Amino acid sequence: MKIILIHGTGHKADSWNQTIRLMDEKLNIVCLDLNALLDDQETTYTNLYSAFSNYCLRFEDSLCICGLSLGGVLALDFALEYPDHVKKLVLIGTPHKVPKILFRVQNLVFHFLPKSVFKEMAFDKKETLALTKSMIDLNFENRIHDFSIPTMLICGDQDKANIKSSQYFNDHMMNAKLTIFSNTGHIVNEEKPQELAKLLNDFFVD
Repeated sequence: MKIILIHGTGHKADSWNQTIRLMDEKLNIVCLDLNALLDDQETTYTNLYSAFSNYCLRFEDSLCICGLSLGGVLALDFALEYPDHVKKLVLIGTPHKVPKILFRVQNLVFHFLPKSVFKEMAFDKKETLALTKSMIDLNFENRIHDFSIPTMLICGDQDKANIKSSQYFNDHMMNAKLTIFSNTGHIVNEEKPQELAKLLNDFFVD
């Protein structure tokens, strides 16, 4: 059984390091670098999802996929299109649809930020703006009602942008369970690595 961990737009693959160190050593874990996955293609969601799905389809066994934010969007999109390839799913701080007004405000703010701010993010300034613009119409509302893959939903109680989405998934997915982390924001894997590792161990080993 292979476990794939996927970071968000504002993070890199090493954001999972602390969590991975606390997980069961017997688990076969791969932590993807989304920027490297694109391999110099234009940074759009369509290209990123295509590269991600092609990567996942290389494996013969069903996968356990855990994604945060953008990583969760990619994971869910793949599980919906290829349910036979996904054994278990974990969505952390994942939107059920893109909040268009918030995204437009966020992109406006990004325009005025210096390029140096994006050095710690998955993509540079130009790539981040292109990616977020290409995601504006993403919406899972009409796609999840028959979704039955065992799914763990995780969200920080201070992640106001995504907590309602986590509750929406919990209400509309057939086989989902929601866990809310107290005193926690969006980046659960960095803020609460020990608690997250325990949940993932229990979910994936079960």
